[in-house]
Amino acid sequence: MTQAPTPTADTVRRLVRSLLKESADAASGPEVRPVAEGGEHSTWWVGARHVLRLAPDRDAAVRQRRELRLRDLVRPHLPVAVPVSVAHGEWSPGLTYTLDTVIPGGTAEEHDVSAVGEADLAGLLTGLREVPVRQAETLGVPRAAPRSLEALRRMAVAAAERLTAADEFDPARLHQLTRPGAAQLAAQPGTAVLAHHGLKGEHLVVSADGRVRGVLDWTDTAVGDPAEDIAGLALAVGSGAAVRAATLAGYGARPCLRGLWLARCDTVIRLTDRLEGRDDSPLPLLRSQLRHAWETILLERVTELREDTEADEEP
Repeated sequence: MTQAPTPTADTVRRLVRSLLKESADAASGPEVRPVAEGGEHSTWWVGARHVLRLAPDRDAAVRQRRELRLRDLVRPHLPVAVPVSVAHGEWSPGLTYTLDTVIPGGTAEEHDVSAVGEADLAGLLTGLREVPVRQAETLGVPRAAPRSLEALRRMAVAAAERLTAADEFDPARLHQLTRPGAAQLAAQPGTAVLAHHGLKGEHLVVSADGRVRGVLDWTDTAVGDPAEDIAGLALAVGSGAAVRAATLAGYGARPCLRGLWLARCDTVIRLTDRLEGRDDSPLPLLRSQLRHAWETILLERVTELREDTEADEEP
């Protein structure tokens, strides 16, 4: 198998000069710089108005081609911006690129989401639920089976015990989620929606006043469990804000609590993996996500959900 080329700053400059007419007469073209530090770079800032995303392998290229079509499908349903591609094609044989306009703002890691911003998130969740699933699947969007909360709970309990020695977490907090509770919060049939599956803080564009202005990176979108997006929001903006947004979007107690516990278990497992060398994510980020997911909120009980069940099971 031929190894994929590694994109360099020169690669990006040559590509950008061929794409942007205003830079054609400039010797150097617009400034290009990688979005992330360290390692190999597949995402680059291009001047102040564009971002270039390069698929590093053929699987990523397939997902990027699908993303371009998917963004056009979801855009009319959402109250927040979705990136617009001004150019796309191949930067190397079989490897795609998209040059997108920048959505102004920071990230949820830089700015707190306001109460009005929570309403923006509610509109996002509502809009995703309104996207026709069959149309998304026609574009090649896959289905993702709901995760087993009981299996995740068992993994989190084991991980939490290892965190105790590092003084990172009190494993007793996981006792709130029992085996019967996990069973009660199992995903319900007939509830699959289009889920972004990557609502991390870095993918939410947030303005200085706390409004959510856009959502980035639709490459992992799948038809599946809406609780996954609630869980993502819990990591990005905190459990309280995530549950309030989901409730405004019409979700009942079951999917809200399911999303909360998916996030809580995930953060315990990922922090353990990082401390034991199986994950290279930044420690400050993982600790911040742990704090967000484990915020105490009023909707903590996993009993008396019977009244919500019928509403949650409606198509």
